[in-house]
Amino acid sequence: MKMLFRQRMFSWFDSYDIFDEAGSTLYTVKGELALGHQFRVYDQSGLAVGCVKQRILSFLPRYDIYKGNEHIGCICKEFSFFRPHFTIDFCGWSVQGDWFEWDYTITNALGSPVATINKELWNWTDTYSIEVSDQNDALYALMLVLAIDANKCSRDN
Repeated sequence: MKMLFRQRMFSWFDSYDIFDEAGSTLYTVKGELALGHQFRVYDQSGLAVGCVKQRILSFLPRYDIYKGNEHIGCICKEFSFFRPHFTIDFCGWSVQGDWFEWDYTITNALGSPVATINKELWNWTDTYSIEVSDQNDALYALMLVLAIDANKCSRDN
């Protein structure tokens, strides 16, 4: 399953639309006023299905992940020199990025690919292509992209 993750051009808080290959909206993401980054993910019917919240008091960036209202884990940026690396404590997944921090690979505990994330260049706003092997992992992969993009934006500002 392939999803296109695009930031809205003019929004007060970070907001994103997530489309399938046919251009149909799969999810809408709305940033919320909070200390640190906080995003709520809505499905096609407008139901809140997930949330990503940045932990403020941590040495390295950490983002709590919620499915509905249930805390299911967090994504943590690890210290690394050349390639960004994140660990996810709820699925046994890990995330490795390239040197430019444009492309990422999510792997499971056995090292098999779960999803690939590619930053699309030459767009006015942040745009990512997310390719997931299993459609059931799409929401989790989306929330990881939100955390990675928030981490990158925090460093760039």
